[in-house]
Amino acid sequence: MKVSKFGGSSVATASQIKKVLDIVNEDSERRIIVVSAPGKRHDQDTKTTDLLIRLYEKVINNLDYTHKKGEILERFEEIVNELHIDTQIITEIDETLEHLINTLKNQPERLLDALKSSGENFNAQIIAAYNNSIGIKTLYLSPKEAGIIVSNEPGNAQILESSYDKIYELTRYDEKIIIPGFFGYSEEGHIVTFPRGGSDITGAIVARGVKAQLYENFTDVSGIYRANPKIINRPEIISEITYREMRELSYAGFGVFHDEALQPLYHYRIPVVIKNTNRPSDPGTFIVYDRQIDPQKVMTGISCDEGFTSINIKKYLMNREVGFTVKILNILAEHNISFDHMPSGIDNISIIMRSAQIKGKEQKVLEAIRRECEIDELNIEHDLAILMVVGEGMSAAIGTANKVTSALAEANINLKMINQGSSEISMMFGISNADAQKAVKACYQNFYND
Repeated sequence: MKVSKFGGSSVATASQIKKVLDIVNEDSERRIIVVSAPGKRHDQDTKTTDLLIRLYEKVINNLDYTHKKGEILERFEEIVNELHIDTQIITEIDETLEHLINTLKNQPERLLDALKSSGENFNAQIIAAYNNSIGIKTLYLSPKEAGIIVSNEPGNAQILESSYDKIYELTRYDEKIIIPGFFGYSEEGHIVTFPRGGSDITGAIVARGVKAQLYENFTDVSGIYRANPKIINRPEIISEITYREMRELSYAGFGVFHDEALQPLYHYRIPVVIKNTNRPSDPGTFIVYDRQIDPQKVMTGISCDEGFTSINIKKYLMNREVGFTVKILNILAEHNISFDHMPSGIDNISIIMRSAQIKGKEQKVLEAIRRECEIDELNIEHDLAILMVVGEGMSAAIGTANKVTSALAEANINLKMINQGSSEISMMFGISNADAQKAVKACYQNFYND
């Protein structure tokens, strides 16, 4: 059995939905399908989920939301009309939106989750109805019916371990099954959305639950590139990548597949393949537990993400003071701040985090560090980018760090930090935001275009 997930661009229009169902119906092993909300039809278009968020904003601010709701209905009406299925479903969509608004308008977080998830939910119903209309027995199942029961924190759903036994029962169905991605139901009956990349997470949960042979993630590219194609002209596509490598690259900006979606699959070693809905015969990129290392290409990929902040602390004989780092971490915890990296020396330490984590809290955090840690020097640095060079073969290769630093030096890029930590598959380099794209180009050229 394969579980196949189709992203927003794959189900944005009636013609794209027909492509999706051609792919699904030609393979009897593609039994369970997870779908996103309709994405952008063109570069200037708006995603359906964004329209639903704007509808929520109108409702919550007691503004007239009729026009915004009309835009959403028009998106689905266009799809329904072109698929030539019963237009009664548009009336049902309208009634569902009104019901959610009327019952949840005094519970803003619940209303936001309910409206945000509607794009996936309505699209799944439409796609199932069309497949039935062309003679393929197809069943729409809501996440509740599919057994996707999650924690109850709005916008941050986590699958309950007990759900997997219920999800396994999906293997008993003979029909094709269409499930909306992005959300589940809490035990209390609330709609709760997953964090960003939610449809990827739904697909992974279902794949693990039914013990799928393969999880297919269909999008609008033919795999995962070694570097951002918006920066590098026609970069190579990676044929095979490990879960660990994918996690590292996703962290630093690779957006094709969400890293949290790997968690349900990792321990069960269920492979993932990233494929192109518009070019389904392309082999795609396989994400696997382990792989053969090509000695000629020890570097799997290069990525760079902007928007980091570093708190830099110096104190003479810091390494001899028991509990010094604990004090700093407690201060961050008190201000609900998570950090990403902590490179250190014997008398200095840097705490690197996403800038959004410390926004609005900067002065209080710095004052607390000065007060409680009796430091010698303290400064904060904004506008940092993190360059990640990733590859399972790095630990056995000589001169990898030298190739990166040489490439950056030749491009006149100043290195603010280097950190490898305990990882044998990645190196992290801190640079200025302004140098981010130039750094990716320099490293890619050095590794792949010699």
